[in-house]
Order: sequence, then structure tokens, then C-alpha cells
Amino acid sequence: MESQYSRTADGMENNTGVKKDNNSEKTKRGRSIDFILRILSMALTLVAAILAGTNKETQVVPFTISQTLPPLNIPVTAKWHYLSAFVFYVVSNAVACSYAAISLLFSILSPEGESALTLTIIILDVVIMGLLFSADGAVASIGVISLKGNSHVQWGKVCNVFHKFCNNMLVSGALSFLGSCVFLLLIVLSILNIHKKSRQM
Repeated sequence: MESQYSRTADGMENNTGVKKDNNSEKTKRGRSIDFILRILSMALTLVAAILAGTNKETQVVPFTISQTLPPLNIPVTAKWHYLSAFVFYVVSNAVACSYAAISLLFSILSPEGESALTLTIIILDVVIMGLLFSADGAVASIGVISLKGNSHVQWGKVCNVFHKFCNNMLVSGALSFLGSCVFLLLIVLSILNIHKKSRQM
């Protein structure tokens, strides 16, 4: 009777130990994925901000003053800070990059299972994701007008002249959009992790 009881107790202890080891491995794996995604989001938004913030191109554009006179060749420069949408975009990516670095630091230094800090980071992830997606949308709308123009308001297209400027903004926008998707993935993984923990309780 005693031996049977001891075997049962040993079996329960072993099962409990295995479960704890499995949970510990899953937690470490989850934290590793979180670290990698935050490093990726930081890199993407950093490159996007640098590409857009250093974007500049000068082209000689002919201007016709009169039909009887030859056109005047005038150098025209396109810079990112000439449009408020681009300024908002660069600042948003810089903020997202800074936040990714700070949140990564807090994630590394914080103890496991710190619920208050975890909830705060999730909320800030949502805010940064919304900021990035709105900035990406603003740049995309300007990009479409720059590429195709708008005849209804007499806005001419400019990408046929400033090829390099438009291409740089296109690459920057794609990187920023990927960064937004990484933040979205971080939020989804955090929610799934909270759901799993609630089911285990």
C-alpha cells in the first residue's frame, strides 16, 4: 500500500516537473520570438526613416513662359520636408524605431510574468502600429498623386521627372509597411500568449 502510494506520488511529481519544464521552454521560446520581432521592427523603421529623411533630388525642368519664347531650364529640387505628409511619415518611423529599442530593452530586463509591464507594452504596441499604418496611408496617397496626378484639381504628376525621389519613397514605404505588420504580429502573439495563460489557470 505504502509502495503504491509512493509510486503514485513520484509519478505526480514527475508529471508536474515535466509540465513545468515544458512551460518554461515555451516561455523562453516566446520571449526569443518577441526579441527577434522587436529587433526586426526596429531595423525596418530605422531604414525607412533614414531613406525618407535623406531623400532629395534635383532636376532641370523646362518652363514655358510664352509660346514665342524658348523654354527656360530651371533646376527644381524635391525634398521630403516640403510635404507635411512626408514629415509625419519620417517622424512616425523615428518614433516607432525608438519605441522598438526601448521596449526591447524593457523586455530583456523585465522578469518573466510581469503582467503590468506586459499589458503596458501591448497597449503601446497597438498605438505604434496605428501610428505607422496611418503614416503609411498618408505617404501612399501622396505617392499615387505623384505617380498619376489628379486632373480634377490640376495636380500634375512628378514621378516622371523625379524618378530617384519616388523610387526611394517607394522602398521606404514598403519597409515601413513591413514594420507595421511586424508590430501587428507582436500584438497577435501577445494576445495568444495571454489566452493560453488564462486557460492554464
